[in-house]
Amino acid sequence: MKKIILSALVVSMVIAVHAQEIPERKTDNPIKHERARGQHKKVMDMQQLNLTPQQKIQFKQQRENFHTQMEELKKNDGITVKESRVRMESLRKENKEKVQLMLTTDQKAKLEKMKAEGKAKQVKMARGRAENMKTRLGLSDEQSAKMQKNHTEMAEKMKALREDRSLSDENKKEQMKELMKEQREKMKSILTEEQLKKMKETKHEGHKERMNSAEKNTKI
Repeated sequence: MKKIILSALVVSMVIAVHAQEIPERKTDNPIKHERARGQHKKVMDMQQLNLTPQQKIQFKQQRENFHTQMEELKKNDGITVKESRVRMESLRKENKEKVQLMLTTDQKAKLEKMKAEGKAKQVKMARGRAENMKTRLGLSDEQSAKMQKNHTEMAEKMKALREDRSLSDENKKEQMKELMKEQREKMKSILTEEQLKKMKETKHEGHKERMNSAEKNTKI
């Protein structure tokens, strides 16, 4: 039972780190889910820049060229993993520079402002979740500090895993499982049995609230 509760806890921690809900179905891939979320955000940001028709065409062409180059590089078995990473980083840098050249000065300033606001919002939400968790579970200051440290470490590891283009989605999924297993072991030394129980109850309540909200939206 404790293992099951810890599994639920780690999933909740991953959600807190990425500010998103990770589906529990075994067929879901959190790496693909987050990548899609990131791509959606980029599209939404671009839509707020009021691009001209010509810019939209240019961005589409550059995006397609970049994806083609990345796919061709992934299929190249004649280079080492290190060389592949270096070339991928070079392609990403080149793509970013080309995108910047397509934007006007005002659009660049607006994009930077949106990025700054987005980061500030994420920090605020993360702090809110941390305080909420501390209150609900009755964490001590020491426990709360350890939880925050684990959240930070998990975020860094998942970021590195997400950005490692030399790995396939399946490999990333397997490494994700290992990270969650590692995190479960760490949590055993932080939370008490009672706190684990509260975490499970909180997760269950949150699930019911989302289901009720979805049902209401469907009826509307």
